[in-house]
Amino acid sequence: MSARGATAAVMAKEWAQIWRDPSTIGLVLVLPLLLMFLFGSAVSLDTTATRTGIVDRDRSAASRDLVAAFARNRYFAIQEAPAVEPLARAMLADEVRGIVVIPEGFGRGLANGRPRDIQMLTDGAQPNTAAFIAGHARGLLATWSAARLGERGEARPPVLQINARYRYNPGLRSRYTLVPGAIAIVMAMIGTMLTALIVAREYERGTMEGLLASPIPVPLLVAAKLFPYFVLGLAATAVCVGVAIVAYDLPFRGTFPALLLISAAFLSAVLGQGLLISAGTRNQFVSTQFALLSGFLPSLLLSGFLFEIDSMPQPIQYLTYIVPARYLIPPLQSVFLTGDIWAIFWPNAAIMFGFGAFFFWRVTKAIGRTIA
Repeated sequence: MSARGATAAVMAKEWAQIWRDPSTIGLVLVLPLLLMFLFGSAVSLDTTATRTGIVDRDRSAASRDLVAAFARNRYFAIQEAPAVEPLARAMLADEVRGIVVIPEGFGRGLANGRPRDIQMLTDGAQPNTAAFIAGHARGLLATWSAARLGERGEARPPVLQINARYRYNPGLRSRYTLVPGAIAIVMAMIGTMLTALIVAREYERGTMEGLLASPIPVPLLVAAKLFPYFVLGLAATAVCVGVAIVAYDLPFRGTFPALLLISAAFLSAVLGQGLLISAGTRNQFVSTQFALLSGFLPSLLLSGFLFEIDSMPQPIQYLTYIVPARYLIPPLQSVFLTGDIWAIFWPNAAIMFGFGAFFFWRVTKAIGRTIA
């Protein structure tokens, strides 16, 4: 049999093995759906109906109107109290996230054009939530005071006014950036898991010697075993993208050829990583554990998915350069939110293909040593 025919036979064998193994189909179709819904629904940096205490020490018409404005706002779930102390105890018990204190003389000062400052206490143990509460409270106060001046026929605009406009994500919904990042995390884990077993399984079953005795060159053998899983990886990516668009209403402003390019580049890296783990360990259990550790955790923590890379310590920033998911998340966010920006796509795709080529070369060397 020629090398070409033997390569086709190995590829056909791999496809048949995939179809006979329900766990592989579940890994490609069921696990992406489960993980996408978990990441898309459970991971969120937005706050709505945040439990907030409020103390009205003034009890004037203006202060009561402000309390009502807080109660109507969807970002706050108001719990009113006569003093700060019970609310402080509630914050300590994690029952409220912030406390708004309206001082005595607030209404009188507002009428005289010299309003007293409102105090905002937030829970610093939850810094993201604290920042959101403070920001929403400032916005509510600005809107409320402008409406009060308008009712009185007064127009006293500030000396300097900033009108912020947010492009690509006008509502500042964190889901728009988290869900594309979740796709990268899901594909990093599934990609490494798909190929972490295939060579180790051959060694454990004793069939690797037969494959190595065939007339197939080692690079063609590796490619033949890798190609079916590359197709399955693209199918899993399509499932994740479909969930992002249909279930989470993400815009898709790029093109599918661009999405195919960056997905193929990333899959070449993570599939090659899993295959190298499989060839190096030659044990399915060890391969699975190492694939989870090397594929999932670095992608989750060091890719920029949850934590901005620029805010990390400098040594950790250097470490992120060896994480393939770092180079997928910016192109993936661009193809969803902004469109095709090839100045971002090409360099990141080239680096990911470089990772894939390196892993492919290392796998051929590892299997080649077995032949020798």
